[in-house]
Amino acid sequence: MTATLTRPGTETNGTPAAARRRRRNRIRPGTILVASLLAFGTIVPFLAVFILALSPEGARTIPFQLPDEWTLDNLIAVLTARNFLRWTLNTTIYSIVSVVLVLITAAMAGYAFAKKRFPGREIMFWSFLATLMVPTQATIIPLFVLVARLEGIDTFWGLIVPTLANSQAVFLMRQFIMGLPDELFEAAKIDGAREWSIFWRIVLPLTTPILATLGIFVFLWHWNDFLWPLIIAQTDEMRTLTVGLASLNQEAVSQARLMAAAAITVIPCLVVFAVLQRYIVNSVAASGIKG
Repeated sequence: MTATLTRPGTETNGTPAAARRRRRNRIRPGTILVASLLAFGTIVPFLAVFILALSPEGARTIPFQLPDEWTLDNLIAVLTARNFLRWTLNTTIYSIVSVVLVLITAAMAGYAFAKKRFPGREIMFWSFLATLMVPTQATIIPLFVLVARLEGIDTFWGLIVPTLANSQAVFLMRQFIMGLPDELFEAAKIDGAREWSIFWRIVLPLTTPILATLGIFVFLWHWNDFLWPLIIAQTDEMRTLTVGLASLNQEAVSQARLMAAAAITVIPCLVVFAVLQRYIVNSVAASGIKG
């Protein structure tokens, strides 16, 4: 009498479970078609901006036809225009300094909310998170009055400091750090490590994926920010790129040069996203799905 052994994960008909999973996870043609249409609709505006930026002045271009010749005159004219490089420097300072400060403060707050025990921790966290439901437009006037009384108008600190309290960043950092084992921190304390040493040598290195993801988001938020820089930067020398482009739109500037300015503005965003995008899916999935 011969006994028939069935391997785990295998059906009686001999079909492996891995093959069944591959069939279930196979992407359907309809899904590919919808994703392709969405990708096409997203890419087309960017292509239009770059085509117009490289077109001669007054050329008949999309949606009618492609230009007969290509030129860099519009890009050169924008780069040599008044205050454009100054606007770029202001935007770079505003974005990079905000990214560094937001990541540090969010990491410290997330570590405290995730691993520390103190009275009122949950109430404080959920109250802070509730600020996400308050529209920015509702707080813009009292915030402006506060910054004006502190003489922060037309200054970098007045531009940067009010944007550092980022509830979304704190929430993502807390959720990510909650997934780190408590035994790791207890072992560090037994070895005599102090809180700052634990934070700099353990928390920050282990949270590199979520820090990179937040860095992308915060950079894009500040690079494309318009309302707050419009209110605070009241002189031409303190404007950011978004406010400066809006001012160019009110002047006698051709459409080709305006698109050239927009193309130059979007390039840093594409570069930052291309360099750090591999962190986005894994870190957001690890931090946002947990309770």
